[in-house]
Amino acid sequence: MIKYVSVEEMVAIERQADASGLTYDLMMENAGRNLADAIAEEYPDSRDAGVLGLVGSGNNGGDTLVALARLAQQGWRASACIVRQRSPDDPLVLRLTQAGGNVFMLSPENGFALLEEQIQKHAILLDGVLGTGARLPLKPELAQVLGFVQTRVLENKDIRVVAVDCPSGVDCDSGEHAPESIPAHLTVTMAAVKRGLLQFPAYNLVGKLKVVGIGLGEEIPYPAAWEAIRRFVPDRQWVASTLPRRPLDAHKGTFGTALIVAGSVNYTGAAWLAGRAAYKSGAGLVTMAVPQSLHTTLAGQFPEATWLLLPDELGVIAGDAWRVLLAGMERATAILIGPGFGLEETTRAFLANLFAAGAHTRRAGIGLVPSVKTAETQPSTKLPPVVLDADGLKLTARLPNWHKQVPAPAVLTPHPGEMSVLTGLTKETIQRERVKIAEQYARDWGHVVVLKGAFTVIAAPDGQTAVIAVATPALARAGTGDVLAGLIVGLRAQGLEAFPAAVAGAWIHAQAGLAAQEHLGSSASVLAGDVLSGVDAVMADLGC
Repeated sequence: MIKYVSVEEMVAIERQADASGLTYDLMMENAGRNLADAIAEEYPDSRDAGVLGLVGSGNNGGDTLVALARLAQQGWRASACIVRQRSPDDPLVLRLTQAGGNVFMLSPENGFALLEEQIQKHAILLDGVLGTGARLPLKPELAQVLGFVQTRVLENKDIRVVAVDCPSGVDCDSGEHAPESIPAHLTVTMAAVKRGLLQFPAYNLVGKLKVVGIGLGEEIPYPAAWEAIRRFVPDRQWVASTLPRRPLDAHKGTFGTALIVAGSVNYTGAAWLAGRAAYKSGAGLVTMAVPQSLHTTLAGQFPEATWLLLPDELGVIAGDAWRVLLAGMERATAILIGPGFGLEETTRAFLANLFAAGAHTRRAGIGLVPSVKTAETQPSTKLPPVVLDADGLKLTARLPNWHKQVPAPAVLTPHPGEMSVLTGLTKETIQRERVKIAEQYARDWGHVVVLKGAFTVIAAPDGQTAVIAVATPALARAGTGDVLAGLIVGLRAQGLEAFPAAVAGAWIHAQAGLAAQEHLGSSASVLAGDVLSGVDAVMADLGC
């Protein structure tokens, strides 16, 4: 599992590791070796074109020197420019020269002439000047060096920049960065993702993000400070291991029934997108509970679904439709409520009645409006696991103590605007502290919160938190949230618990957005239906 840490947390982890026998020198060796291997893997054709490292005085400079020596031993043309003074008898510098590498010092005598010459002679630039402990603003002399290199890199589009742990000049807590910071094509970060790397504006400099080990859990057991971290960044391996198994002798009942309560006359497509996404996540059956007047429009587009037609008023769900829904949901193993509802009072009344009666009413009869006894005289049938999305969130927020009325743990999927309605906070406040706020309200409400947007945050009431390492304008389009909600309810219907279903659904959704963008060649052209289509490739890659 890839941990997501603050700078302070990473310092504590390394301190405990050092005390346990994985010394700082050993961690540096492991980091440098894995850094070199990552470069060789990413740029296998650059051996002869060479790599130039910008070396600082700290641990990042040490990681860089270890990597350069390893690459030189493997036949790479490797050079180091010592940007900040290191010890005259530095054994890491000596190792590089003994391996055949070239080392030169940046000095007032040669100015930037030698540095510029070396930059042009190498295909890869390794940025190892400053690490995660850097603080802004930079000292003037260092800012001058980085600014000079930044200009040369931007002028020469053929140079590939690899940042060591983080691009120099990035604040790895806040995500701010010095204006002189060098944009990377690849950032190789050590042991865990530092939280500032998944924040703007720093993320604009990160490029592709890769995590490599430093020996934790291999040469020594994980330190207590590591085990205490409950925030993580899910990857393909985590998602693949989390998804439900699909045995050869399965039938549709094996994979559950997702009930999609969605749609109104103005937002017909939301129901279709959510229902299709639930199927594509692997659900065995999808039942669409939609306003009766939408059935003709939707049924011809979605022959795989079954239908539960709800009474409506002028194209929106009627207040007494809860009776039909509860009567027809006996087989549902998860329920999605909200996509495309609209904000009419009649639909709010429907939700109020549904949550009030859902714990008391059971199926009684068939038909569009079955005959049901009063909630007080009926045996109990609770709502299945709930995913609450879109207008469903806004309408539910109008109910008194709404978070206590929604069966826990539900999965709530607000974007920042909807989170503002739920919490009373401004969108700006929410965006400044996305992780902290998602965690706070997941704990206070007792529900899983999926705070959508760049680097979607998924927070559970028990303190677990996942951050999706994707930010793309391909997902900034109407309807993509309906796809996400459908994926989550489909996984929930298959038996996944609320938190892993939300995390896996959000990861698949993000990757589908990237797949759609790559397929179309433009983020501007991606529609929600393209994201839905992109799910196919993601699920195939996961082995489903």
